[in-house]
Amino acid sequence: MKDKGDPVIVAKGLNLTFETGDGPVHALRDVNLTIAKGDFVSFIGPSGCGKTTFLRVAAGLEAPTGGTVTVNGMTPDEARRKRAYGYVFQAAGLYPWRTIAGNVKLPLEIMGYDRAEQDARVKKVLELVDLQGFEKKFPWQLSGGMQQRASIARALAFDAEILLMDEPFGALDEIVRDHLNEQLLALWARTGKTIGFVTHSIPEAVYLSTKIVVMSPRPGRITDVIDSPLPKDRPLDIRDTPDFLAVAHRVREGLRAGHAYD
Repeated sequence: MKDKGDPVIVAKGLNLTFETGDGPVHALRDVNLTIAKGDFVSFIGPSGCGKTTFLRVAAGLEAPTGGTVTVNGMTPDEARRKRAYGYVFQAAGLYPWRTIAGNVKLPLEIMGYDRAEQDARVKKVLELVDLQGFEKKFPWQLSGGMQQRASIARALAFDAEILLMDEPFGALDEIVRDHLNEQLLALWARTGKTIGFVTHSIPEAVYLSTKIVVMSPRPGRITDVIDSPLPKDRPLDIRDTPDFLAVAHRVREGLRAGHAYD
């Protein structure tokens, strides 16, 4: 078991090039990054800069063409087989013919947990995301924000230490997004998970993160890594404070510096 602050995801000289009919696409170039246990790390940058690609490499869903990535000291494929992470996609991806409880317990069924353990874990994670009482509802009976919370619950169901989230709130309106940001921070504080989070929103990245990774346009490179000075307890109105605005300004400058590579 790793202690807080120990390296969890380590990328060294990471490169990924996709071969296409129109020629090679350089998605990531010379990415070096360490994510420690208990970190909340946001990846921000323009579309196509490799944010999601990095998460997919860490999850063993894409293979790098150069350099290395390890997860808990293992290859991403080994970590995937050992259920080291849960993955939350941009769309909730819930099966419409399954209840919310049925959707959340699906990975537990696949992994062979007995019925009593499935029920206990579903109850626990639905309480974590404030969806208790909605077990028997179907996805179409829930709002978009509630569906995403159910998707997060599903990713948490088998209690992986790492949660990888690919812009899960991007399609939601600002009020719902703010509420889910608050809930996600509370969830992170209660569980101590290590979180990798992709976003296009500067305020969201600054509000949520202990560390912000700023990336350049393709080929994706890291232009800045910002350790947040903000306290762990963050009410929404912290976004009006000088410290918050200073970090947001540095993120914006990092994005501009990335474009200067063009």
